[in-house]
Amino acid sequence: MSDKIEGIEPGVPPSGAGCVECDANAGWWLHLRRCAQCGHVGCCDSSPSQHASKHAAGSGHPFAQSYEPGETWFYNYETEDMYGDGPELAAPHHHPVAQTVPGPRERVPADWQSHLN
Repeated sequence: MSDKIEGIEPGVPPSGAGCVECDANAGWWLHLRRCAQCGHVGCCDSSPSQHASKHAAGSGHPFAQSYEPGETWFYNYETEDMYGDGPELAAPHHHPVAQTVPGPRERVPADWQSHLN
C-alpha cells in the first residue's frame, strides 16, 4: 500500500479505547478494529455485535486497521483484501495494553466463547 490511499486519513485519531457502540450499550468485544478514515473503533466480526463491519457498511468507509497491540494489518471491506501494512495512523495504535481480551473484563459473560460468531 502506498502512503496516499483514498479512504485512509492518517491524521485522524481513534474514537477511544473500545468499541463505540458496545461501550454505549454495556456490551463487550473479542477484538477491536479502527476505521482508517474516521477513527471509529468497533468490534470485530467474531464479536457478538460486529460493529466494525456495520460501520464500514453504513458509512462507506472501506478500510479498517487492527486495533490490537502488535498488529498493524489493514482490511478492505469492499474488496475483502488484507494488507500486511500501510500508512501509519495517528496514535494511539491499539487499545490499552492492560485492557483484557475479550473485554472489558467486567462486561464479559462467563460463557463468552458460546457468543462468538
